[in-house]
Amino acid sequence: MDIQKIHSVYFIGIGGIGMSALARFFKERHVQVSGYDKTNTALTTQLMSEGIAIHFTEDIASIPKEVDLIVYTPAIPATHQELIWYKENNYKVVKRSDVLQYISQQMQSVCVAGTHGKTTISTLIAHILRHTGYGCNAFLGGISSNYNTNYWHSDNSCAVIEADEYDRSFLKLFPEIAVVTAMDPDHLDIYGTAEEMERCYIEFVSQIKDTLVYKHGLHRSTSFEAPHKVSYSAQNEAATYYAADIQMHNGTYQFNFCKKNEIVGPIQLNIGGMHNVENTIAALAVCDLLHIDFEKVQLAIQDFKGVKRRFEYIVKNNQVVYIDDYAHHPEELRMLISSAKALFRNKKISVVFQPHLFSRTKDFADGFASSLDIADEVILLDIYPARELPMEGVTSEIILDKMAIPNKHILSKEGVLQWVKASSLEVLITAGAGDIDTLIHPIKNILDNK
Repeated sequence: MDIQKIHSVYFIGIGGIGMSALARFFKERHVQVSGYDKTNTALTTQLMSEGIAIHFTEDIASIPKEVDLIVYTPAIPATHQELIWYKENNYKVVKRSDVLQYISQQMQSVCVAGTHGKTTISTLIAHILRHTGYGCNAFLGGISSNYNTNYWHSDNSCAVIEADEYDRSFLKLFPEIAVVTAMDPDHLDIYGTAEEMERCYIEFVSQIKDTLVYKHGLHRSTSFEAPHKVSYSAQNEAATYYAADIQMHNGTYQFNFCKKNEIVGPIQLNIGGMHNVENTIAALAVCDLLHIDFEKVQLAIQDFKGVKRRFEYIVKNNQVVYIDDYAHHPEELRMLISSAKALFRNKKISVVFQPHLFSRTKDFADGFASSLDIADEVILLDIYPARELPMEGVTSEIILDKMAIPNKHILSKEGVLQWVKASSLEVLITAGAGDIDTLIHPIKNILDNK
């Protein structure tokens, strides 16, 4: 793939978070960009405002015929009419991961992989590199709250890339530095077994050209083979990098960043969630490997506003706190709810959760129930199907039935809004990777008017 010779690109599934970053990458290089997506969202609206033509009906008559490259997301079904037409007519058709492979080969790449935390860590690393003047090209799996985008360009030939394990996409990346955060079972519809998923992570690590940064104590970490390896942890002093003297103040954290039992210096992190302290240690480790001035790094982290839909404060006042999060795996939910409990002690924690995928709900119903039981009150929405067809017997009720707390219900979206109006809420969390984000503004309006 010679990107220099590409003058027009068509994206099938352009509204996906990873796809939209690549669309912006080509647009910034003055390539003509257009695309299709199933639904119009805030992100597709923003892309259209940037000059990218998008249509929302699967229609051969609407697609460009004079186009150099077709990029599609693996979430698009193989039966998609436009995808079939381009393949049958011998256009150059590639997956999103193929484009990322080219980019990672052309630049010094820092890739962040793992079942949890990769979006926050990759966004924080990219933010630090931008804020300190080091510079990077960022390809992120979330919208940076600092810059309101998931992509930015730099003249420095460095790329920070979120390495997606779905569809084994990350196996096409060969980074200089890579972070591995977790290997908890997920996407078993792709991998079949947890062991196969772990094997693919081990293969990804073997492709690292220089240094692996991995979470200390990670299962199967003894199987990791890379030229150099360092570990990180929230507080475990056995790790290469860790935090010490962690203090919480009104939803923010102060701690000392340590390297090999020596204090490097103090850090102030102005976003919530104890898991984000550990995510920050991973980002600090990468910056240390890149030899970035620590005082500049301190200022960058202090200025970091987080990632939209990652422990994002929507409302925060003396009456109520409303947090929204993308959590869609049992372990992510556990960390999310536990962090809220720690930050807002003695307050009632109410969670609205939308399960994502029938297969994930079926595989991890016990884990979801256990994590949600940490809350004081739980509302479940129906399962968001995404790319899947319904599975017989798999509904949100299989989670509800396994939960131990008494205060639990299944409601529609409209039912949730009525519940918010009628309830006396202290800390409210909405969580999920589907379309639960369409409730954010209506809920915010209700709470603001209260």
